[in-house]
Amino acid sequence: MNRSAPVSSRLPEFTWDTLDAAATLAAAHPEGMINLSMGTPVDPVPEVIRQALADASDAPGYPLTAGTPALRAAIAAWVSRACGAGVDGLGVLPTIGSKELVAWLPTLLGIGPGDVVVVPSVAYPTYEDGARLAGATVVRTDSLTSVGPTSRVRLVWVNSPGNPTGRVLPAAHLRKVVDWARERGAVVASDECYLPLGWSAEPVSVLSPQVSGGSYDGVLALHSLSKRSNLAGYRAGFVAGDPALVAELLKVRKHAGMIVPAPVQAAMVAALQDERHADEQRERYRARREVLAAAFTGAGFTVEHSEAGLYLWLTRDEDCWQTVDWLARRGILVAAGVFYGPSANRHVRVALTETDEHVAAVAGRLADA
Repeated sequence: MNRSAPVSSRLPEFTWDTLDAAATLAAAHPEGMINLSMGTPVDPVPEVIRQALADASDAPGYPLTAGTPALRAAIAAWVSRACGAGVDGLGVLPTIGSKELVAWLPTLLGIGPGDVVVVPSVAYPTYEDGARLAGATVVRTDSLTSVGPTSRVRLVWVNSPGNPTGRVLPAAHLRKVVDWARERGAVVASDECYLPLGWSAEPVSVLSPQVSGGSYDGVLALHSLSKRSNLAGYRAGFVAGDPALVAELLKVRKHAGMIVPAPVQAAMVAALQDERHADEQRERYRARREVLAAAFTGAGFTVEHSEAGLYLWLTRDEDCWQTVDWLARRGILVAAGVFYGPSANRHVRVALTETDEHVAAVAGRLADA
């Protein structure tokens, strides 16, 4: 009996599993391991959000895949404030975090074998994973002119502020991408989960009129409350943009049971309507960023890009695994640049998501190096 290859065979080894040896080395440090490899929030979930979740916990019925009217209104209002978008003609839809939609978007859009998905040359691995799950061909490039005249491009990913680099793409660049994709009938999916975290540059949403031209045709923006509101454990995200595309996503997701739980929907409303906690969290990250940037620079690292987002993009101009090993011997675990693309093999990514105590300890260990 012939059996088709398992779906997992389309995918590479899970990124973080390749750090196991370095994690073991870092854990052997006399003062323990400090994990800067993942952007996992460590600060408390704000009380206003926890209370909203608790108040909505008596939820015996099925939730709405489209989101409650209150949630849809809260998403639209936040997008209007944060992205400069108009709410007229804007489609919105809650998602089970942002990674789920990143991974399944090509499949949900009907993209498959023979189609091309364009991703940045240095990028979050799940963009490529999602294309592989759909059976599509991946092209890594930062210049769409290198793609050529092919009409096979169905989806173009952009990510600003970028993960892992922290690079902010100018509005003019994003507008060129949108125009290029529209000419070819392709969708632009903009991963904007770090949009509220601009440091030395101000990120621009693909939904902004200066990028979209006032039309949401062929454009989707993906957002997450994981970083802004410390809700990684809630799996709370959403997509906004082209109402026809959002309607298609909703139709498929209703069949597939891709539904945000009702208590989480209520918590999302509270999170989106409250900017105070988001401002406080942003300042925590700003302070940690300053300490870590000074510490790594003082230890001989060069910080590249990193003008926004939740990471520092660092190099010692050596193979990234040498850098990972050097830091692991000091009890500091970081992400290897090659996780994000072959051209990033001389960089490492450092997350700002550790406690103030651990961030100070990193500075101390590097000072002793």
